[in-house]
Amino acid sequence: MRVATIAPEQMTPEQRAARDEVVAGARGRMPAPMRAWIHSPEMAGHAQKLGAFVRYGTSLPPTLSELAILVTARHWTSHYEWYAHKRIGLEAGLDPAVVTAIAERREPVFADPAQRIVYQYSRTMHEKKAISQSLHEAAVATLGERGVVELVGILGYYTLVSMTLNAFDIGLPDNEPIELQD
Repeated sequence: MRVATIAPEQMTPEQRAARDEVVAGARGRMPAPMRAWIHSPEMAGHAQKLGAFVRYGTSLPPTLSELAILVTARHWTSHYEWYAHKRIGLEAGLDPAVVTAIAERREPVFADPAQRIVYQYSRTMHEKKAISQSLHEAAVATLGERGVVELVGILGYYTLVSMTLNAFDIGLPDNEPIELQD
């Protein structure tokens, strides 16, 4: 890991407040990217609040949110993010074949048209950095305006998470295998 881990008893009052806020929330613990963000407690506080919203508070059901997160983790080859959200996505009801296809950078076959739209939108945004009018209209027709705005928020937030985990080499827990290949 390329950033020092700060034990709670060594944190500044600002760092401790940011840590305590995230631990008291829905996560119940300090998530992996906070190991880096805590070095900037104001950033940590803002980032974790956005993270709590895009993870637990959007209008999208967990299957769609987790699908977008997995597409983002795969795009960035963020091993920790993949490890954390693969299990959550499967528990939320994602088809294991879809998860495997994403891991292998293959086009998944979707039974659910909403999942297909979320996948296409997410992959296109990451790869092309823009969305065509027709894809945007299809996403709005499926998810609503609010849902598309929140989908973009999920993609942006989990890009920040993936970049943080990769930049600071925040690795997997002990004995967890790397599943994604470059």
